[in-house]
Amino acid sequence: MDLAAAINLARQSTVDLVEIAATAVPPVCRIVDYGKFKYELSKKERDSKKHQAVNLVKEVQLSPRIDPHDLGIKREHTIGFLCEDMKVKATLRFRGREMAHTEVGKEVMNKFLEQLAPWGHPDFPPKLVGKAINVMISPLPKNKRAKNPKEVDLEPPAKETDKPASNGKPEPVRVSTDAASQSDSFGQNPFSGLSVPTEG
Repeated sequence: MDLAAAINLARQSTVDLVEIAATAVPPVCRIVDYGKFKYELSKKERDSKKHQAVNLVKEVQLSPRIDPHDLGIKREHTIGFLCEDMKVKATLRFRGREMAHTEVGKEVMNKFLEQLAPWGHPDFPPKLVGKAINVMISPLPKNKRAKNPKEVDLEPPAKETDKPASNGKPEPVRVSTDAASQSDSFGQNPFSGLSVPTEG
């Protein structure tokens, strides 16, 4: 269609003539409401961004002389990140004279990676760059990954049900009313064995 004829057709319909493919021969145009067209384009862009996988990277810092308890806490944090499909950058920094014994830091890093093996794997072997050992840890696929220990701890304990008797009804719980068997809040009753003489 001729350009002038297309513009006249768009004006008659009280809409706009929008160029869709400028590089095509001949160029492709559509007769649409431009405001509605822009809104639909922005909506498609927003929807496509929602479905994009966002690769977040968290960082965990270690030291050659880290306390075992602190290492355990760092390990728990890292497991939590890996279970949320995040990558983790582990950095072990040397300070001052610690650089003379880098093998100690390598031991700590290898131990840390061994503990994380059920949840993630290193993208490359730990590298000493400057005064730090760096390694990037990627999460394992969900079907090969161990469960998050925190989620396992939160599961409610199984309820104990009454065992049915031979007739199919649960057996009643019997409570002893014997004074000797009853106890106070501090444990056994200290007066349970005493005999009180009666006046006769």
